Amino acid sequence: MPSTGGHMSDIVTERYVVESKQSAAHAPLACSTQHCAFPLHGNHVCVWSPKDPSHQLLTLQGHHHLITAMVFGNQIDPLLLCSASEDYIIMWNMDECREKALKGLTPRGTVLGSPLQTVLCLRFSPDDRALAVCAGNKISMMDVEKQSVLVELKGHQGSVTAVEFCPWQAHTLFSVSEDRSFKVWDFCVGSLIYSSSILTAYPLLNLLINEENQQLVTGSADGQLWIFSLMEGHHYHCVAHVDLRKKKETFTTRRMMTEQYGLPEGHQYHCRYEVDKRGEAEATFPVLNLAHCDLCLPDSQGGGLAPECTTCIWIGSSTALFILNLASFELEAALHLKEFQSLSVQVAGSCAVMNEPISAKAVCILSSMFGSKIAVLEISLSALLSAQQCPRAGRMLSVLASSCVLPTSPLYFGIIKEKFPKLANTKRHAVKSAVEHRPLVFHTKVKSSGYTSAPHMAMFSPKTNIKHNNRRSSKYKNNYKCKEYSESFLPRNLIRQVAVAQAPVAVTCLQFSGDGQQLACGLGNHLSLVFDASLSGAPAAFSGHDGAVNTVCWSHDKRWLLSTARDRTLRVWSVPRTEFVMLLAADAFPKPVASAQFYYMDTFILLSSGPEFCLLKYHIDLCRDDIRRYKPKSRYKPIFRLPTTSAADITSLSAVNDFYSHIILTAGRDRTVEVFDLNAGCSAAVLAEVHSRPVHRICQNKGSSFIAQQSLAYNLFLTTAVGDGVRLWDLRNLRCVRCFEGHPNRSYPCGVAFSPCGKLMACGAEDRHAYVYEMGSSSFLYRLAGHTDTVTEVAFNPAASQLITATLDGKLQLFVAE
Repeated sequence: MPSTGGHMSDIVTERYVVESKQSAAHAPLACSTQHCAFPLHGNHVCVWSPKDPSHQLLTLQGHHHLITAMVFGNQIDPLLLCSASEDYIIMWNMDECREKALKGLTPRGTVLGSPLQTVLCLRFSPDDRALAVCAGNKISMMDVEKQSVLVELKGHQGSVTAVEFCPWQAHTLFSVSEDRSFKVWDFCVGSLIYSSSILTAYPLLNLLINEENQQLVTGSADGQLWIFSLMEGHHYHCVAHVDLRKKKETFTTRRMMTEQYGLPEGHQYHCRYEVDKRGEAEATFPVLNLAHCDLCLPDSQGGGLAPECTTCIWIGSSTALFILNLASFELEAALHLKEFQSLSVQVAGSCAVMNEPISAKAVCILSSMFGSKIAVLEISLSALLSAQQCPRAGRMLSVLASSCVLPTSPLYFGIIKEKFPKLANTKRHAVKSAVEHRPLVFHTKVKSSGYTSAPHMAMFSPKTNIKHNNRRSSKYKNNYKCKEYSESFLPRNLIRQVAVAQAPVAVTCLQFSGDGQQLACGLGNHLSLVFDASLSGAPAAFSGHDGAVNTVCWSHDKRWLLSTARDRTLRVWSVPRTEFVMLLAADAFPKPVASAQFYYMDTFILLSSGPEFCLLKYHIDLCRDDIRRYKPKSRYKPIFRLPTTSAADITSLSAVNDFYSHIILTAGRDRTVEVFDLNAGCSAAVLAEVHSRPVHRICQNKGSSFIAQQSLAYNLFLTTAVGDGVRLWDLRNLRCVRCFEGHPNRSYPCGVAFSPCGKLMACGAEDRHAYVYEMGSSSFLYRLAGHTDTVTEVAFNPAASQLITATLDGKLQLFVAE
């Protein structure tokens, strides 16, 4: 007997339960915006409407054998339902059937044909004029009006499990099969367009087409998902591979570790949080259903860069329902059935989910794997997200300094001279007396202070205090200013390739100077070179390290160049003199210096050593002793040290030097990223499980003095790890907003870079290409060929539409716009 009382909770409500005489282990289920359909007693089609106040169950009879597939049409008027068994394929008009049932008559459907074999999948075309019938390893395209077979598509080696029509390309059909591959068909002429390779060891069960991003999503029986790009020219390139079991573990661990790091200082544990899994069997999550999910993510910080509604999908499995974000490929929510003991179905054999377009609720149908019950659930998305939202920092973080430096801040040492002027001396008295003896002059015209003039409406640009050098050529002064990377200004053309040394040597790091005129690169043979931005002429060589150079960094005024190497030393070089002016020896710190850079408008040197980072106050003196000319007279002094919360060694460090910022980002070997606020002198937030491997590079959107960006865009930063792609993060809400995995990077730590406009991202890859992505898409925009080895580093010119790439065999490539 059906039950409509249901079990109520804030997240899940069981709206309807029915028990069939037949086993419901793999019963076919279907959902539309207003109806739910499922088989009852094996050969009866039952339609239940969650919006109908009477909750009347509409039973449709016509099949004699077990129903194996059913689907609703895409049009609302009229709403069609098609069901299939081994004897008949029947199409039902829902309005006519409901009207006949109210009159006491027996509803009748239209028989489209007799398949004489098991039908596993049915799918209507977008206009409901064609129907794809999957029986065995073939797909039969039927004309709904003429009730005839148009064409049969053969090519799969196993039973076809799912098909989908392409919404933006007429006559295109996608299919997946138990042969573990997907195929693309032109069903109008009956030809095969594309056939993929074998994706996995388990059958592919479901298929979904994401029209917004033009992507194909397919899932297998072992809980694996693949996302392929359907954009023209991408040749069905794999965008991402998702393991549901690993994503679920990461989702759970990240929430627990975030709660742990959010505890008061006296209650924090400086060790990794281990989830107790004793007594739990390791299980996979077979992908039983894929459906669209219109999810509006809560933004407590306000002013998000992402659109209000994020593209997500429902993933139905045997023991849980997941919401996967197709931008970041991260789980937004996980609903485990065992957490709701009152539900009638705890382990599902089949599943169907429908997200209502406007309402914040979803309807889910589950059939029992080990019983005969079928249940209809109503899920509240807002309650689900609220219950599983990770706790965040109490205040909004921002790269842009929003307050003055506190006297207790370590950054106060950088402005102490301004706050506390020197005592008066004889020179200042002389100046003062000279001013006092000047005659008093009354001007007839006084220059306006500007308060009465109209306000200047300009975009935010943090580099407002830059003193431009008069030596800058007119090429950079006029050619690029305020130009963005539009379609006609993308650096695509390879115009120059230069070898950095006679013998092959790896290029380990690249960085342009702030004016875009010079390029510094570190090599694996202890040298640092400075090229002209056009890679013409002989480079300036900086020799002194005894190991491979790890880091090169320009000062804000372009006078100094900082480098670190595997010989555990840090050197500061004078760029005009090509000689080092300051040296931090190997014994200056107990552990090797992993990262270093200039910080706070060249006020400090910021470096990481082991599990802590350090601020150095330095003074560069170019004078030399006549006797000890080899020994520079520059000096430095450590003024602040701070360890990471987990005490893990720092693998990467990043901070903005082009404008005043209090934020420092560090990445640890425990796969965390920690945010430090130096104005408060403490840790502000910890991001757990950022990648599946330790992060080897953090790249912030630092902008350029030649182009303006929105102020919120400076809060974006990239992280990359070997074998785990590149991820884009928003500092304000501490969320991963997009993931880029369309480039091969399995063994070598390749570099990443922001474009000056902040709209593009470039990265190296191991297939001898450099990839360029748009921030609004996980599929690459284009890729650059012409390399002879793995692309290790990339760098955008801040003053021109240029991109320079470096390879493992020691070559630099210059790409410019057409």
